[in-house]
Amino acid sequence: MNLAVRRRRAALFVFFLIPGLSISSWVTRTPDIRDRLGASTAQMGLVLFGLSVGSMIGILSSGRLVNRFGTRPVAGGGTVLIILSMAVVGTGSTVSSAPLVTLGLFLFGAGTGAGEVAINVDGADVERITGKTVLPTLHGFFSLGTVVGASLGILCTAVSFPVHWHLAIVVLVTAGMFAYAYRFIPSGVGKDAGQAPESDETGAAPARAKVWKDRSLLLMGGVILAMALAEGSANDWLPLLMVDGHGMDPALGSAVYAVFAAAMTIGRFGGSLLIDRLGRAAVVRASAVSATLGIAVVVFSDSAALAGAAVLLWGMGAALGFPVALSAAGDSGPDSAARVSLVAMIGYVAFLVGPPGLGFLGDHYSLRTAMTVVLAFTAVAVFLAPAFGTRRTTTSLPSESAASS
Repeated sequence: MNLAVRRRRAALFVFFLIPGLSISSWVTRTPDIRDRLGASTAQMGLVLFGLSVGSMIGILSSGRLVNRFGTRPVAGGGTVLIILSMAVVGTGSTVSSAPLVTLGLFLFGAGTGAGEVAINVDGADVERITGKTVLPTLHGFFSLGTVVGASLGILCTAVSFPVHWHLAIVVLVTAGMFAYAYRFIPSGVGKDAGQAPESDETGAAPARAKVWKDRSLLLMGGVILAMALAEGSANDWLPLLMVDGHGMDPALGSAVYAVFAAAMTIGRFGGSLLIDRLGRAAVVRASAVSATLGIAVVVFSDSAALAGAAVLLWGMGAALGFPVALSAAGDSGPDSAARVSLVAMIGYVAFLVGPPGLGFLGDHYSLRTAMTVVLAFTAVAVFLAPAFGTRRTTTSLPSESAASS
């Protein structure tokens, strides 16, 4: 692997690290921010709806933006929105403004949604060049960011450090990281991909239209829907689930989220080896089983200690579904940007309906009861795993692999 590719891969690590660090900084302070806002569980669900709407708008526009401008400006612009969002959330917390916090989460969702496809298309291109599984490790850096952010959030919560100063520090740190990494992302990757009107043998239907008719791709999207809901529900609700559902204090509830983030990190950093040895379908099936078992224990066990331990299974299970599906979609056929965009968009439906839906159910019943919805989706994902085939398919050419090794 030559120096330019190594620097590019390291820069992608940073691009994944920044949203992980940012989202976990928000999540670990949700009990404090909720108290500052004086919001109920249902009202917090509406606040989180800003994240969902922003994510959907970002993901719907990302494919076209990547095709027109390439991955570099889209990933860069999305990351700038993520950094700005933490400043807005911190300000909203300071003035006890729910609309301002909602706006901050909207910016975060738009930045993440728009940048998600761009960063993954760029990561898939690195996989093509190197001939090695890369995306799970890249997503592992997102999880590593959540571990670091959650650890700092726990510390800040324990010492009652003001939320707005905490998030201000996050803004400064992530801005410096972005300034370093952006220069190593090449221009032109993904640009004009799929814009040529490739036709089938009859010369009628363009290739882009066929993406929506690819049954295997839609099944991959179903897995992403389930596993994104498993990951997103933990990101949105896990500290409050442990505080309200299992009677933990806020610092301990944040610590349980840190355990979840650590399990996600371990799963993603070990995922590349498992995928290359066992194949995508086996790994996705095992992941869905693990997430289902973990969520079931959290929902049905009355032991706070056992529920906290089960979060390990939840995190390990949720770790690989999203990156594996994106990787598989990217090399499942021509026009990788459109394919990644499609399955990512299906997955972001979970972020759109999940937070307010779970908040509504949690307000009327309990958060533990609401999580049975997530449990049902992960159970279904077990049976969708065959859509991923038996082995990882590499699209790299022998000459490219040899040249980059």
